[in-house]
Amino acid sequence: MKVRVLGCSGGINQNVATTSFLVDDDILIDAGTGVCELSQEEMSRIKHIFVTHSHLDHVASIPLMADTLFDDLTADPLIVHALPETIKALQDHIFNWTIWPDFTELPNRADAVLRLEVMSAGSSFEYLGRVIESIQVNHSVPGAGYRVESAGKSFAFSGDTTSNESLWMALNKHDSLDLLFIESAFADEDIELARLAYHYCPKLLADDLIKLKYKTKICISHLKPGHEEVIMQQCEKAMPEWEILQLTSDDVFDL
Repeated sequence: MKVRVLGCSGGINQNVATTSFLVDDDILIDAGTGVCELSQEEMSRIKHIFVTHSHLDHVASIPLMADTLFDDLTADPLIVHALPETIKALQDHIFNWTIWPDFTELPNRADAVLRLEVMSAGSSFEYLGRVIESIQVNHSVPGAGYRVESAGKSFAFSGDTTSNESLWMALNKHDSLDLLFIESAFADEDIELARLAYHYCPKLLADDLIKLKYKTKICISHLKPGHEEVIMQQCEKAMPEWEILQLTSDDVFDL
């Protein structure tokens, strides 16, 4: 299993993009602006998108992909999986004929190029040997993380979240994890803002990470542009017993 980081930032500029992870060549976890790193041919290979939550930095590329790939999708639709609240948000606020055409009805309902499929927290979906498990997390809107396993190797992505029990309980049901992609959007100086926005900062993350019953490599995502260095310094100081690295666009992990 190969995981390519297309985007993992909490914002945008010419050097960073928002969240999207490509698993092998046919699965996306989130579809932020990082999808723009893909060629049209690479995009056409994607069959499933697993969305963590409804915020724009995680879904911005879905409507554009449906439009760009329209001709390629007429025989084999693009399938988006998400919590029921996230599916409803996409239907109500993006694919509503005002912000964007409703590609779940184009070219017609029976043969639409886009399908929105509910995936409840705690459920799993298997596709060509990869098992994707949805995990409830704690964000300002209903959110999910995902654990992906294939051939005995696994990684997990927290999505956007702050202090919680559900993520750690779900991960602890398994005996190991090779990589944990987890957010720390704010520096500790902004801990109250982090709490209000339902994000981690290094202190909050360190307090939660002790709930994990085994060690794994920790990969920090969703850092605010311009604050990356201080957030990573604080992470390393708060969690000295963990192997910690900063995720960056174009990172590739072979599992």
